[in-house]
Amino acid sequence: MATAKSITKKPKKKVVRGAPRVKRGAKISEPSWEGCLDWAGEVYHKFRRDASGFYYQNYKPADLYPSIFKWMEEIGEYSKEDIESAKGSPNAYLSVTAGIYARMMLNGMPDTNPKHDAHWASCKGCSGDTVTPVSEFINKQVAKSIVAGAEALELKSEEEKETANVYVPSIQERIRDQARIQAEELEEWLDGFISDKKNFDPKGFDFKTHFQQSGVTQAHARKLRGFYETEIDDFKELDRFPTAGQLKKMDEHTQDQWAQLKEGYAHLKKADIKMFVTAIEELMSALDFVIESAKATRAPRKAKPKSATKLVEKLKFLKTDEKFKLASVSPEQIVGASELWVFNVKSRKLGKYVAKNIDPKGMGRVGSGLSIKGTTIIGFNETESIQKTLRKPVDQIKEFKGAGKVKLRTFLDEIKTTDTKLNGRCNPETVLLKVV
Repeated sequence: MATAKSITKKPKKKVVRGAPRVKRGAKISEPSWEGCLDWAGEVYHKFRRDASGFYYQNYKPADLYPSIFKWMEEIGEYSKEDIESAKGSPNAYLSVTAGIYARMMLNGMPDTNPKHDAHWASCKGCSGDTVTPVSEFINKQVAKSIVAGAEALELKSEEEKETANVYVPSIQERIRDQARIQAEELEEWLDGFISDKKNFDPKGFDFKTHFQQSGVTQAHARKLRGFYETEIDDFKELDRFPTAGQLKKMDEHTQDQWAQLKEGYAHLKKADIKMFVTAIEELMSALDFVIESAKATRAPRKAKPKSATKLVEKLKFLKTDEKFKLASVSPEQIVGASELWVFNVKSRKLGKYVAKNIDPKGMGRVGSGLSIKGTTIIGFNETESIQKTLRKPVDQIKEFKGAGKVKLRTFLDEIKTTDTKLNGRCNPETVLLKVV
């Protein structure tokens, strides 16, 4: 028979009720209610009390609340809407005790226990003849949470609708609007050309200070440039207005366009046009400086390193050779390797590529080890990377295949033929023998 002693007693310590702490990472076993209806009323009472304390001690409220919603689903007395409302209620309307009771009931604790009721009635000072069913307490807390949750969800829904109806301008629209604000002071300066041409200074505007104070970025500068490009084009056309002789050689449509342009600005003298063109060109030059400065200070885009599979996709090599009973290793292994052994089945040359920059700890440092570029092996030491012709290739290849690390260090030295330097190129006759 299970007893209350099955609950491990913990040292007494001060614990804030309603805010228990989970022992993260600890393998804790929840109290078992197996055979609890056979227990004596006193044993059951103590076990339930200790079990409740166990959950207060080891679980946070947030870990207990889901048990309430699961309990609501399992008893089958609540609709999906009720459960969603309860989930949406503020935590203040949920009870930690209700969460504990719901969890214990899910784990096998009965709603009522006659033996427990009898023990309770026999205790001095206890009110009532029976213990209130656990479900009754949970239901009261659930009822509060459903009401509060329904109100909270409705308010949230209304807020979401309001948010959805609020227009959110795009980044480009924001930049354009900001540029229009930044252009206000520029417009005031250019208006001086119209109101007081005599005192207008086409070079009298401090663009640098204005741009700094207004926060003009290269994006704003591009928008501002677009505002004035059409205007300056018209004035430049006026500045180079064709002569009467040139107009006679043009078709009627072109002549008409020039005539309309002249009529539109007939109130301006040629000197006035030159002055305004100068002003706009000063503005454009200042805007171009902002754009070009941003390009110069912009950090270069870091190229994404290619994968080993991508690097070797164009490499030409011989996968297998029946004559010498050889098979190539995976070419991806070459990338970052310290050594690569190759054998040309046609020329009978055995070669060893040695990396220029070795990465002994395999940290994948940029520029270390061998690599591939197109059909060529790169990153090798041109002095140490050599090849030799095998006079007895069948026997020597067999010996190579059985050689360990120590033997391979001197393998090429023991071959009595003239060595030649490797050039990095691979072809369809090259077997990739071994990678270190």
